[in-house]
Amino acid sequence: MAPTTLENAFSEDSSSTAIIVPSKPPLYISYQRLTADVKAFQQQLAALGVTAQSAVSIALPNSYEFIVSFIAASWQRAIAAPLNPAYKQSEFEFYIDDLSSAVALVPKGAFSQDAASVRAARKYKAAIAECFYNGKEVVLDVRENGKLAGESNKNVQSAQPDDIALVLHTSGTTGRPKAVPLTHRNLLRTMKNIQATYQLSPKDRTMLVMPLFHVHGLLAGFLAPLASGGSVIVPLKFSASEFWGDFIEHKANWFTAVPTIHVILLKNPPPNPKPRIRFIRSCSSPLSPKVFHELEKAFNAPVLEAYAMTEAAHQMTSNPLPPRKRIPGSVGIGQGVEIKILDQEGNEVAQGEEAEICIRGENVTKGYLNNPAANASSFTKDGFFRTGDQGKKDPDDYVIITGRIKELINKGGEKISPIELDNVIAQHLAVSEAVSFALDDEIYGQDVGVAVVVKDGQKLNAEALKTWMGERVAKFKLPKQVFFTDTMPKTATGKIQRRLVAEAMLKKEPKPKL
Repeated sequence: MAPTTLENAFSEDSSSTAIIVPSKPPLYISYQRLTADVKAFQQQLAALGVTAQSAVSIALPNSYEFIVSFIAASWQRAIAAPLNPAYKQSEFEFYIDDLSSAVALVPKGAFSQDAASVRAARKYKAAIAECFYNGKEVVLDVRENGKLAGESNKNVQSAQPDDIALVLHTSGTTGRPKAVPLTHRNLLRTMKNIQATYQLSPKDRTMLVMPLFHVHGLLAGFLAPLASGGSVIVPLKFSASEFWGDFIEHKANWFTAVPTIHVILLKNPPPNPKPRIRFIRSCSSPLSPKVFHELEKAFNAPVLEAYAMTEAAHQMTSNPLPPRKRIPGSVGIGQGVEIKILDQEGNEVAQGEEAEICIRGENVTKGYLNNPAANASSFTKDGFFRTGDQGKKDPDDYVIITGRIKELINKGGEKISPIELDNVIAQHLAVSEAVSFALDDEIYGQDVGVAVVVKDGQKLNAEALKTWMGERVAKFKLPKQVFFTDTMPKTATGKIQRRLVAEAMLKKEPKPKL
């Protein structure tokens, strides 16, 4: 019988290895042990008062405790809401408040250090629990009960296919991040699609390099391999100097990453001898044909570029495994989903013509949470999701992305809302106007540029602005370049267009206003 929820997505009685955490000595976790630890943690969540559709904010790094807490929350019919542990307090506050989180899971020591995640959780009365592996089990150490006070001794739940298992926020062009609810059904379909695309089996072992708070790492790097009966190597974070040592020591045979990480690996000495790599997957931002060829040459493995979005529970298209062809510059063909190129009226255009890439499938969310305006503009009358990407299909149905319709900045797979940055920078007392936009970048694909008009009589330079922003936004959102200008380029009707601002700023050097 095919699995219907994450509760039965992987073998519970297998003695084969599910998780490897590189350390001295390494931690090896079998499927049996993983199941037992998840069930024990689920019981702790139930005792705390977490029940159906309670939101569980997980502010943990890649680790065994993240894995156990995420799976346990989904089994308990709760909504797992992974968060970037590097967020600032205001960012934690937004996400915890937006979902009315019942509990925030934080690393050991975070409570005594009064970490940003702890302060944010306390502000919105979420329970606060440190979560850590003590060498025997994953501990849920409740430090504050918050809104769950008096809600203890609840029953262990059993997940249903249409329960929301996961909510991730995606930056929108309006500036307010949109909450994407993904059900067990959505996730299982993507896991099945990924497994089929790459013929994953118990013989496969992957090296996880993407963060688990990102849909790429969570679905392609972790859940799909687990559902296939394979193994996942889970280091605390990506390290170029340690990557190949762990890859070879623990006998990995494939990995998935953003182009930024591929470029970093190419800049470091390759292992000697080279390991046998079945395939290398690239996703979350465009992979240049140049890097594609360099990767294949350096590591003697086929490189398969894929195309994904949070709203589709990750994967939508991919180049296939050999002997089928893979095309540099293309994101491949639809994988278990319908892909159509539609005009603004929702009509399919002729093969080879450019329009908006749209998708329909069981893995696609039914709509954003509490955002009817975004839902109305993001779905066609026939139920196709509008990706916001412009593209076309070649004669063999391989998809080629030709540009962004939306204005998001895609920095190495991290989607950054320029409106969000505009709103943050506008709060600076010395700033009159601010417009953020994408800059081409050799490493990240895109990076952040900001044009700033300083108020008369005020002084501001780039470093001072970055320092000020660093206290309000995550590090990856900080601008690479700050351009100072006396007037902001506008259209004839007085509207600001980011493309026009970017073009004007790039013609001048970013000079400080002193």
